[in-house]
Amino acid sequence: MAASFTCASCSYRSPKWMGFCPQCGVAEPLVETRERPTRPSRLAASTTVSAASSQKGEKRLATGWLEVDRVLGGGLVAGSVVLLGGEPGVGKSTLLLQLASAVGTRGATALVASAEESVQQVAMRAERLGIAEEGVELVADDDVDAIVALAEQRSPQVLVVDSIQTVGVAEIPSAPGGVSQVRESAARLIRMAKVTGTAVVLVGHVTKEGGLAGPKILEHLVDVVLYLEGDPDRGLRVLRSQKNRFGATHVSGMFDMRSDGLVEVDDPSKMFLDGWEPGVPGTVVFPAVEGRRSVLVEVQALVAPTQHSQPRRSIRGLDPARVNQVLAVLHKHAGISLSDMEVYVNVVGGWRIDDPGCDLPLALAVASSASNTPLGRLAAWGEVGLTGEVRAIPFEARRLEEVSRMGLDTQLAPTGGTPLRLVEVLEQAGIAASAPRPR
Repeated sequence: MAASFTCASCSYRSPKWMGFCPQCGVAEPLVETRERPTRPSRLAASTTVSAASSQKGEKRLATGWLEVDRVLGGGLVAGSVVLLGGEPGVGKSTLLLQLASAVGTRGATALVASAEESVQQVAMRAERLGIAEEGVELVADDDVDAIVALAEQRSPQVLVVDSIQTVGVAEIPSAPGGVSQVRESAARLIRMAKVTGTAVVLVGHVTKEGGLAGPKILEHLVDVVLYLEGDPDRGLRVLRSQKNRFGATHVSGMFDMRSDGLVEVDDPSKMFLDGWEPGVPGTVVFPAVEGRRSVLVEVQALVAPTQHSQPRRSIRGLDPARVNQVLAVLHKHAGISLSDMEVYVNVVGGWRIDDPGCDLPLALAVASSASNTPLGRLAAWGEVGLTGEVRAIPFEARRLEEVSRMGLDTQLAPTGGTPLRLVEVLEQAGIAASAPRPR
């Protein structure tokens, strides 16, 4: 087999070893890989769409977990491959073991293959979670071919492999977790899933940057990419869909991590607003939308004086670049200077917001804290532009419905497609802005 060297980040290949990647600039050495000899070409078999549709059988396998089924688009598709990533200790193995148990209680069979723990260790976790279904089988092995052979013999509806970075194939001399090992292991499991119709769920580790470890092609090969995120302080876990060939993306499901496992959260807005104090300055409610659901989250800001030459900017749950942009707009167009003040921004509950509609709640929370003006039971949404305008954002009806359901009668948002001025919105909220109005 011919040897080459590959970048673990972008899959760049080089005939010689280098201590960095010249293509993507990652300061990690290239990893040695050995390519298998090419096989002789063969004629692929084709079929018509109608013939394939008549042979597809059952479309989906519902797991029984409403939050998981919502993220998957209705359940696991037969022959699909799902990649689940997340930080260490966030609960990936716990979630999948409970998922296998839920599938077993519905009359299906599940095979859990662990390369990180022994069968006894997995059984101890199952006992703690109260799992004792006969439909869940366990195996501890790091050989992909052995796992595939067992799956073909047992014919489970669901196969869980924990994790793709710890299994490998014997023909490749590198250790498990390498670029070639991950690529070949995933390829064999995907091939088995497509041939047998078994739904395969792969656990993936994440890097220190937050992305999935291994070659990027792994995310292209699988059908569904999920991320499990969590707040260690409150036990909240959010399951997000980043890619889904069978349903909508950017759909989220929420769970509460307890001593006996993960529990679904059926009303996340109520949970996020639990303990909310609307009479305190620096807090605003934002109706976030992910997929088909709207969730009310609390955006908090604290502005405090400092003696340091460079004031601190502490941000949790929002994009730091967008927060700095909103602070600059407040300074330029509302006369609220924070150059000598420390600013702390937090989205309560560990929720991560990438929606530009959070600009207005952020600006209101910062201005409220800076002026020590409580905003009361206020919900706001809108995108703040660099010229000081506040623009409307999509899904206004969903946001209004959720805000009304939770009893928040006061809303500040641009409606009807007509943008507002940030100075005007601040004055409507009772915050005096010292910047002159544009002519």
